[in-house]
Amino acid sequence: MSSASSAPIAPATAHAPAIALLTDFGTADGYVGVMKGVLLGIAPGVALIDLTHDIPPQDIREAAWVLHTSWRYFPAGTIFLCVVDPGVGTGRRPVALRADGRVFVGPDNGLFSYVLAATEPEAAVTLDDPRHHLPGASATFHGRDIFSPCAAHLAAGVPLAALGSPLDPASLIRLAPPRPTWDGETLRGRVLHVDRFGNLITSVSGALATAALTAPDVTLRLGTYLITDRARTFASGPEQRLFVLLDSSGHLAIALRNGSAAAYMGAGRDDEIAITGLHSESSPPAFSDENQHGGTEETEVGGGK
Repeated sequence: MSSASSAPIAPATAHAPAIALLTDFGTADGYVGVMKGVLLGIAPGVALIDLTHDIPPQDIREAAWVLHTSWRYFPAGTIFLCVVDPGVGTGRRPVALRADGRVFVGPDNGLFSYVLAATEPEAAVTLDDPRHHLPGASATFHGRDIFSPCAAHLAAGVPLAALGSPLDPASLIRLAPPRPTWDGETLRGRVLHVDRFGNLITSVSGALATAALTAPDVTLRLGTYLITDRARTFASGPEQRLFVLLDSSGHLAIALRNGSAAAYMGAGRDDEIAITGLHSESSPPAFSDENQHGGTEETEVGGGK
């Protein structure tokens, strides 16, 4: 690796692919704007897309879910700049990886878990070449000083391999998403995500979700609530009663027409659900939690930029 005193590589002016930003910074402070300034200073004219900046602070699992439900809808060549980083400035690795024609840049803390479960990376590097960082990188804002410049250099045509030392993709931290399991004839799962509308999106997906919506006499229990109503759309759900439907993520969701199921039930992420009326011959789809690698992410309280 070149030393920290090496001169920064000059910005390129060639046409650049899009960069999609996902952070927990919100918009009250200037953090996101500063990152965009760095990106445009290195890759002028690059298209910048705000995926979201409303991830709850330090919530790596939420960031991983949002990325999971989003990245496939972007064209090949898109660079995902993802900064939810409670371990900023510690020993957690800054990384970039190429998978399924896209590039993902951010901290190695489990944020890319669903991506890694869906497709094996073609290449990955540790972002340890200071020529592609801002000079004098801060220990508390790697989003500005390391991740943004590296993403911009990629957009400007710098090869992934030039950004740092190669790393084995198998060493990337992968958090194990909750999987539904059979308990006799009861399928047990959990709430993975609560969206802005209060829909409770569960870990049941694929063939099991289809069966839960089509088999006769299916009941979903969450806490003291028993749900038997099912619908294809939000508008076709029953008035003032909980029902289940297939969310756009492909997962079974609990909803309340023109209301918040989460608020109505007092429910949230990680709450257990139990579904009866199915048959245990159909196994839950395997998520690659058996391929979990690496240590645990940092859980410092505080910022993380």
